[in-house]
Amino acid sequence: MKLKHLMALTIAALGAQAAFAGSHTTTYPVKPVLDAQPADSKVAFYFGDTPHAAVSAPLGEKTEGIRIARKTDDETAACNQALTQALDALRKDALDSGANAVIDIETSFHQMHSASATEFTCATSLSAAALKVHGQLVKLEAK
Repeated sequence: MKLKHLMALTIAALGAQAAFAGSHTTTYPVKPVLDAQPADSKVAFYFGDTPHAAVSAPLGEKTEGIRIARKTDDETAACNQALTQALDALRKDALDSGANAVIDIETSFHQMHSASATEFTCATSLSAAALKVHGQLVKLEAK
């Protein structure tokens, strides 16, 4: 009898752990993250179909996947931090290739995808936040 109870408790605990281990994917506004970017940055970011100056030189595509550990912050703060790190990686890629902008930025997590100019896709679990960014590295004409 005790063995049955122990097995039932073990199965219930594993089921609860599996339920909490899943990720939650949603979209968040991109504006707070863009507003927090360094003012002196040599690379501009354009999400989705945001208008930009004419492209003088396409320099390739780049994709960056980011997964960060969540601290005690909420989902929004964790996803904003993940996007900030992803943009930092794109900025480095752009500077390394001679680009002054990353355009047509899209975000995703597994099958959920966003090409929005105002929102980004991010997934969170109890322990992490994750997303993928993809964009075109370009040199834009001066305005």
